Amino acid sequence: MDYRTGSIGRVLTIRFDHGDDLLEGLKEIILTEKIKSGWFQILGGIQQAGVVTGPKEPVMPPDPVWRDVDEAREVLGSGSVHMDREEPRIHLHAAMGHHGDTLTACIRKNTKVYLILEVILFELQGIEAGRPWYEEGGFNRLTFT
Repeated sequence: MDYRTGSIGRVLTIRFDHGDDLLEGLKEIILTEKIKSGWFQILGGIQQAGVVTGPKEPVMPPDPVWRDVDEAREVLGSGSVHMDREEPRIHLHAAMGHHGDTLTACIRKNTKVYLILEVILFELQGIEAGRPWYEEGGFNRLTFT
């Protein structure tokens, strides 16, 4: 375990509209606003996403179980962002519901918004951190510098 203390800087309220790409749009805002570290919440709808629902076995590095979401789902999630050099690395987990069926997953790629999706992004200040590749684990790991 390792940790740092910091404070909340700017707070961004973001609206994504029907058909917008959530992850790409979020990366664009993070780069434009020069956010190095942050925490965010999402609320709204997703109609498409490539997600990971867990590892096939609890080993390192994990062999992820991929699933495509290709229907309108209500979504509520929480995530963080830290940089890997100049690239924002987003880690987003969410619960996505459809007709009473709930899927909880790590949202990774190909995201398309259904109707509207709201994001509140908290910039974290005073924390020197990144998310470089962690070879042993096979993923980008939060690392303090």
